[in-house]
Amino acid sequence: MSDQSFIDYVKISCKSGNGGAGSAHFFRNKLMPKGGPDGGDGGRGGHIILRGNKQLWTLLPLKYRKHIKAGHGGGGGRSGRTGADGTDIYLEVPIGTTAKDAETGEFLFEIEEHEQLEILQRGGRGGKGNTHFKSPTNQTPRYAQPGEEGIESWMILELKVLADVGLVGLPNAGKSTLLSSITAAKPKIGAYPFTTLVPNLGIVSYHNDQSFVMADIPGIIEGAHKGKGLGYRFLKHIERNAVLLFLISADSDDINAEYRVLINELLQYNPELLDKQRILAITKADMLDEEIKELISSELEIDIPYLYISSVSTEGLQDLKELIWQAIDQESKHLDDTVHFAKYTEEEE
Repeated sequence: MSDQSFIDYVKISCKSGNGGAGSAHFFRNKLMPKGGPDGGDGGRGGHIILRGNKQLWTLLPLKYRKHIKAGHGGGGGRSGRTGADGTDIYLEVPIGTTAKDAETGEFLFEIEEHEQLEILQRGGRGGKGNTHFKSPTNQTPRYAQPGEEGIESWMILELKVLADVGLVGLPNAGKSTLLSSITAAKPKIGAYPFTTLVPNLGIVSYHNDQSFVMADIPGIIEGAHKGKGLGYRFLKHIERNAVLLFLISADSDDINAEYRVLINELLQYNPELLDKQRILAITKADMLDEEIKELISSELEIDIPYLYISSVSTEGLQDLKELIWQAIDQESKHLDDTVHFAKYTEEEE
């Protein structure tokens, strides 16, 4: 996935349709030249609607579609006829797309399923025809309601990548190298910070034709939760990962301190991220002998499973797959138990 084709943020101007005006018509024919009111209601204005599409991985189609307008509702007619509703506009978006108001920052909703529909901008209501205003004291109302105007505002759509495993590490921790060595993905790799500017996804094959999805996401730096470096562009993507794989290079000056930096950034951004399954992989293990590994292990101050790996020599990669699969399975069982408990509690109430 190239930098140009992966778009995870768009700001679009949305204008829903105006509602149609109600009719102030009166019934007329040869036998009844002065009939009562029979004006119909106006049709509602068109909505702007987001629809989840599991075949999409990017917001690129919306990047060049900045102004989106829905159709206006038709006016009411004689004999109580309601005007036609305005044409709705459907925007296809990837699973994991969130919507919020650009002016207020209010979170609106998240698209979580294929074919899920959510109204981003609601069309104006149609005006009521004069039949609604007839009363014993006003038998011939000569007025009707105008249609309600549509809403015009700027909206922000953001995409959170969906993957089983998200790679967490400082720039140059070896995330892209790992992804390229155990999947068919071909991320950009270089010996300088922020080689990865967009998420890269790869499918990791496992036993018996099973597999899981791994995401290489732009590297984190201290202060990322405040927007430093690539900031939120990194952090928002790991919210939808089931397992977080921390990568720290064996040549780090202080593995414990680096791990604390990463944990603190997750904590400051969203404390719930620390509830996810976590694994630590110490990369570039091909540079270490057993004595140095034992020394590093004796100084580690972490409480999560860890192992040594090398994407170059493939050391530890099979063990890493095993550990990741166990974590994914454990997370899946935890979610199943949570859903079962919630359903049981609901039934009890």
